[in-house]
Formats: sequence, structure tokens, C-alpha cells
Amino acid sequence: MSTATYTAPLTATITKTRRVESIDILRGTVMIIMALDHARDYFHGNAYIFDPLDLTKTTGTIFFTRWITHYCAPIFMLLSGVSAHLYGLKNGKKPLAFFLFTRGLWLIFAELFIVSVGWTFNLHGTTYILQVIWAFGVSMVALSALIRLNRKVLLAIALALIAGHNALDSIHVAGNGGGAFFWAFLHEQRPFFFGPVLVFVGYPILPWIGLITLGYYLGDLYAPTQDTERRLKTLRLLGWITIGFFVLLRASNLYGDPQPWTTQRNGFFTFLSFLNTTKYPPSLLYICMTIGPAFLFLAYTEKPLNSLTAKLAVFGRVPMFYYLIHIFLLHGLAVLGAMLSGHSASDMVNLTTWVTANAKLKGYGFSLSIVYLVWIGTVILLYPLCQRFDAYKRSHIAQQRWLSYL
Repeated sequence: MSTATYTAPLTATITKTRRVESIDILRGTVMIIMALDHARDYFHGNAYIFDPLDLTKTTGTIFFTRWITHYCAPIFMLLSGVSAHLYGLKNGKKPLAFFLFTRGLWLIFAELFIVSVGWTFNLHGTTYILQVIWAFGVSMVALSALIRLNRKVLLAIALALIAGHNALDSIHVAGNGGGAFFWAFLHEQRPFFFGPVLVFVGYPILPWIGLITLGYYLGDLYAPTQDTERRLKTLRLLGWITIGFFVLLRASNLYGDPQPWTTQRNGFFTFLSFLNTTKYPPSLLYICMTIGPAFLFLAYTEKPLNSLTAKLAVFGRVPMFYYLIHIFLLHGLAVLGAMLSGHSASDMVNLTTWVTANAKLKGYGFSLSIVYLVWIGTVILLYPLCQRFDAYKRSHIAQQRWLSYL
């Protein structure tokens, strides 16, 4: 792999802005990995039989196909906070607060009326799945208020939400009323039925607000006045400390995850149990397991782009554009997959929740190798579209500010 500086060919004049390319590389990497999980959702036959993290039924390959995608949401949330800090350094806190608030509202709208439709192809307005884009939106709205606080208070809030929310794991609010919905919004994943309308709270919000706030706090590492070597040393230190903390706390089974690891049928599956932390909401241990390696990634990729990292950075510069298109593309391909496997195209539309909840699709699905082929093909198909949009965005964003919302 060449270590020479790589310059992507662009036909337009690019607006020169200071970007941290290691952030774009990491963001692009997790966006690509994310598509694997969604390809598995739509195409893997075993997705309709058992949870890939169910250690009594899964295999190592299926487990890691799901587990590796755990890194996507928390890393992206952390980087959203870092990017917000950089935006504030350039534009000031008042414009930053406005941007975070309005972009947060846009993301909430997109989750409800664009992403939910992409997941389900349900145009009847009866299904709303509050997932990762929703969590980003609510977290940005919250951060728009929090940025007015001093740095020490910000760090205290971030750590309290990340480390303290698992103390609430034993609290449950039964029923379908406002109190139960508010508690689910904060801390407990569950569905709600309001007449014919399903609202599934997939991403309880407390730890996600903590993560974006932590990212905002750490964004100061990338201030122009900061020394590069100091930043890299700090990132390496944070990475190894976070990983070490995860290993020690997880081994103790004392706190940090509602699902303790247990001895399994052999050493390998016991190791999988050790890694099998809780995502909904993300536990303290889940967050440590995912952002520790992210700090190391940032430390070791802060160097000139090469032919590979330049491509990864393209995806990282247009994440919302990529996210929206890849959901509709994968679902569209799944309609074809259903038809090819003897099902009706209508079985893959007007879904009430996920594909796996549709009884008409029982028996549908393909091998894991097909899932990987679909994933790789999707990424390859989307790359030129993302590249063109990236070029357009960078050359027009000064005149068309709406582009900053994608």
C-alpha cells in the first residue's frame, strides 16, 4: 500500500476547508461496516430463526458478522460530537447551537418519515421505528443546549450519563401510557401501540447524549492550537485505558452491563459471552468496548491519505447521503431476492416492523456468503454516487448551506 499523498480527481473546484482526515476515514469505515448488518437483516436466512448473538444457537462467523457492527453507532455518535466542536471553533457557539438544533430536528424528521419508510416500504403511516438517526437527532438537540456549559461540567455530564445509566437497569414502567413511553425514550427499548400505529423505541437516549457530549469535549484535541504529538499521545492513552477498563470491569461482572458473561460450552463461546455486551441502550461496557479501539484508530490513521483511505474518507464526508440511499437500495434488492426465492414482491413491502417479523417471509433467506456479496456489491455501487455528491457538496456548500445537513 502506497504511503504517498493521494489526491482524488475532481472536476469541480473544491472549497478549501480544514478537515481532519482521520475522522473522515474512521467515519467512512464504520459506515461501510454498518451496511453489513443491514444486508444481514434483509438477506440472511438464519436472521429469521435466531438472534445472531444467541450463544446457544449461533456460530462464530454469524456472531462476529453481527458483533463487528456494534462499533458503528457509538463511534459515529462520538465523532458527531467532535465534528460539532470543530464547527464551533470555525463559526462560533451561537451558530453551532442553531446548526445542532436544526440538524437534530431534521434527523428526527428523516427517521420518522424517510428512514422508517425505507426500512418497511410502508406508506400508510402506521409504523415508526426510532433508531440511530432518531438518536443522533435528539442528541444534537440536547447538545445544542449543553454547549453553553463550561468544559468541566460537560465532561461530568458525559461521564455521568455513560457510566451511570446502568444503575437504572432495574427500573421499568409498565403499560402503554405517557410515563412508560417517556421512560422508554430515556432508558428502555420497547414497542408501543397507539391504535393502529406502532412506535418502536429502538434507541433509548440517555447514553447517546453522553457519547455526543464526550465527543464534543474531546473535540478540543483537534483545535488548531493543539500540538499534533500531544493529541496522538492522548488518543493512544485514552484508547488503551478504555480497553483495559473494559477488560477489568467486564471480568469482574460487578457493574456496567445488564447481561453478565457466563461460562459456555467451550472456551471460544465463553470468550463470545465476554464480548456480548448490551446495545439497547448501550451499556457502559459496550461503549468502552467500542470507543477504545476508535481512539487508537484515530491515533494511528492521522497521516496523508493513500488510495484506500481516500476512498474510505469519501464515505465519511457524506454519511447521511450514504445512509439514506443504502437503506432503500438494500430493501429494493431484498424485494428482488424475495421474488427469486419464490415469494411475492408484496411480501417485502408494507412491513409492520422488520423483515423478520413478517410471517409471509418465513423460510426466506440466503447463506451468509450471499449476504457478504450483497454487502460488498452495495458498497461498490454506492461509491461513485458518494464520490460525485462529495465533490458537489464541497464545491457548493458555501453557497448552498442545506448541503451541511447531509
